[in-house]
Parts: sequence; C-alpha cells; structure tokens
Amino acid sequence: MTLMDVLVDFSRTGRVGPLRCGMAWGEAEALLGPGRPHPAHVLKGPDIDGYPYSWNGLELVVTRRLVSGIRICLRPGSSTKLPDLVLPGSESFEATVPREELIATLDAAGCRHEVNDALTFGRQSSLLTRPADVCAVFSRPGRDDHVPDRDRHYLDVMHKRVD
Repeated sequence: MTLMDVLVDFSRTGRVGPLRCGMAWGEAEALLGPGRPHPAHVLKGPDIDGYPYSWNGLELVVTRRLVSGIRICLRPGSSTKLPDLVLPGSESFEATVPREELIATLDAAGCRHEVNDALTFGRQSSLLTRPADVCAVFSRPGRDDHVPDRDRHYLDVMHKRVD
C-alpha cells in the first residue's frame, strides 16, 4: 500500500483505514494508541471540543468525544509518517503530491470530484470528492519547500469533517 492508495481510498470512502467520522473517540484511540494532543487539550482538558490529536501526518478532530474530523497533512518537499494502522510498514514517505497526479489517479479510480470554489483562490486550489465529501487543498510551494517544480500546486491537506 502506498500514500496514493490511502489518499484515493479516503477520497472515495471518507474513511482512513478503519477510522471514520462519527466513531467514538475511545475506539479511535484504542486503534491508534495515544496521540499528541493539541495544546488546547493540555491547557483546558481532554473534553474541550474541536481540536485535533495527531499522529505525525494524521490528525483526528474530537467533538463531544466523537471523531468529527479526519485530516491527512502533508508538507511538499519533505517526508512524513502515518500510523501503521493507516499505512502499514511506513517508516516515512515522500510527502510531495502534485495536484495533477492526484487528479489523474482519482479519475483512473473512478472517483468523482469537482472544484471547491470556496477554497480556490490566490495561490491555492481545492477539490471535493463525491460522494464522500472529502476536501483536498493544494497550494504552490513555500520558499523553504524543496519541490521539483515551484509553479505547480501540491497537496497540503486532505480532510473530512462532519458537524
């Protein structure tokens, strides 16, 4: 399994492996082990809503003790890691995913998508997948991002949120 496999599966199903929005936080934590809490959890306690716990490139947002959001966060030009549950055997991997490559792979997998006008402006672009409603946000690389083509858009985050 590769990072692209994980991204396409998330785009099609709205799930990251067994992780899904709406599942009990305790169930997710049992599967992943303890995550790194957002500083708000440290300051105000574990029951504060709307802040993520993270496992390197994976974040789960928790609201009312339920997983309300899932994010895969990438930094173009660097490497990152996802939990073994999500990407088995992954020590770390290249986190540079060009927009065109993801779109071509989604098309080949039969995953419908459309431009997300709300998050497409300036140096960034976005798309929504259907029917899973997963949002992918791309941008041009920053000054310190080591990428092969500085004029391309690269994936920064792919996320799903339920209210």
